[in-house]
Amino acid sequence: MSPTNLHIKRAAVSPILKSAAVLMGVAALCGPMSALEPKHGVVVGTVLEMDAASKTVAVKTADGAKHTFLFVEGTTLHGAKDLAQGTGDAFHGLEKGSRVVVHYTAAGGKETADEVDKLGDDGLKAVKVTVKHVDRATKTVAVETEDGSKESYRLTTRAAEEIGKGTGKGAGEAAHGTVYVTDEAGHKVVHFFERAI
Repeated sequence: MSPTNLHIKRAAVSPILKSAAVLMGVAALCGPMSALEPKHGVVVGTVLEMDAASKTVAVKTADGAKHTFLFVEGTTLHGAKDLAQGTGDAFHGLEKGSRVVVHYTAAGGKETADEVDKLGDDGLKAVKVTVKHVDRATKTVAVETEDGSKESYRLTTRAAEEIGKGTGKGAGEAAHGTVYVTDEAGHKVVHFFERAI
């Protein structure tokens, strides 16, 4: 191959290599950015320990996974005695062995508790149901309980979003599982829906 032909081939390949290098650079920069996007999740488990100094609560799930949640000023607590909001008294009513549902945001390697729902006799009550219909506009859910009675419960904003993921388009309206409710002014209010596996 003559030196002239070699120069022409190099000139033709060079823009392609430059484009590939630019794309690889963009991908390298975008990868870490997507890892920084906050992700929302829900965990059902048992409180293992609480650390007031670091404002964290460790929760173990049924499959043995351990999560450590940071409590911040905006963390809310439902179902515990004398409900508390904020880190000044954020653990009030929680203790080792408490069963909880934690709604959290994960970002930058930390899991921050947005809302903690205490379950059990002195917390939210569990009711096994079949969800028949979710009305997101009115934030209500029509259910059938284990004894066959039909009831309508109110939904918190968070519960309306979460329960809607498991029912509706593509899945039919019916879904079996457990709703965790509080009694507020004579109305049952659903804070969380745990779909049966």
